[in-house]
Amino acid sequence: MAVIVPFESPSEASIEGLVQLVSADMERVNATILSRTGSEVTMIPEVANHLISSGGKRLRPMLTLAMANLTGYSGDGHIKLAASVEFMHTATLLHDDVVDESEMRRGKLSARMLWGNEASVLVGDFLLGQAFRMMVEVGSLRALDILSAAAATIAEGEVMQLAAAKNTATTEDEYLAVIRGKTAELFAAACEVGPVIANRPKEEQTACRSVGMNLGIAFQLVDDVLDYGGKSAKLGKNVGDDFREGKITLPVVLAFRRGNDVEREFWRRALERGEIGDGDLDHAVGLMTKHRALEDTINRAQHYGAMAVDALALFPSSPMKTALEQVVAFCLARTH
Repeated sequence: MAVIVPFESPSEASIEGLVQLVSADMERVNATILSRTGSEVTMIPEVANHLISSGGKRLRPMLTLAMANLTGYSGDGHIKLAASVEFMHTATLLHDDVVDESEMRRGKLSARMLWGNEASVLVGDFLLGQAFRMMVEVGSLRALDILSAAAATIAEGEVMQLAAAKNTATTEDEYLAVIRGKTAELFAAACEVGPVIANRPKEEQTACRSVGMNLGIAFQLVDDVLDYGGKSAKLGKNVGDDFREGKITLPVVLAFRRGNDVEREFWRRALERGEIGDGDLDHAVGLMTKHRALEDTINRAQHYGAMAVDALALFPSSPMKTALEQVVAFCLARTH
């Protein structure tokens, strides 16, 4: 009975404009990624390329390229920084799948299912090491500071999520703190390093960071809704994975808060004690629908999306600015 939540899907909700504008740079990023996953230890390129070549949108490195372009950067440091961002993202996915015991990633068996948990963790560590090597090569101490701080913040966010797992007492503020750390921080850092290496004024650096932070929060909130109202073929994972793993996401927080005692006991049984039976996922979706939890999560996402667009207002009109506005709309409207 998975409910398909109607997303507003404006005609300008597309990632294609951005893809076309950064395509030449992205080819160089992809070449860099391939060369930096090379290792005489054969399992390293096997595991890394399994995930890297599995069809992700590469949104985060594209944002690094886009912000460098938007702020007039003319060197080639953005290529290595974009590759670093993708390696950081890939490393967190490899680690996440171990922590979450996930079987699927982007529609394929996760690396841990094919090579085991140990290999997934260690190859993730290898990619983080390569990311930091590339950051150092770029020679911007400030960019290195931003991305290394992001790596620490992402890990903090993951630990916060672990602490909040299966805890139905989690508040909306606590949950937003988790996703700022584990998801939005990398978006923010990816966007901020462009104007930094372009030596742009602090207000432009701050604006670009704000675009990334708010887009990242919106992106994760939409993901949370899709887990209860998407289609597994498009999600690349099973619908209801968050529910089965006992993850406390914003739709759960809202439905729990707004429910009666009987409904709250259902959430405690399913998420805290992991006692999930046939029909429980449908019941969970029904409770979320009853209490407008999915709808209100989308409203929250649209709020953060609007703040991302507002942060772009500092910059003059350009094809890249338009493309970035379309990306925000895409992240809110996507069904995959």
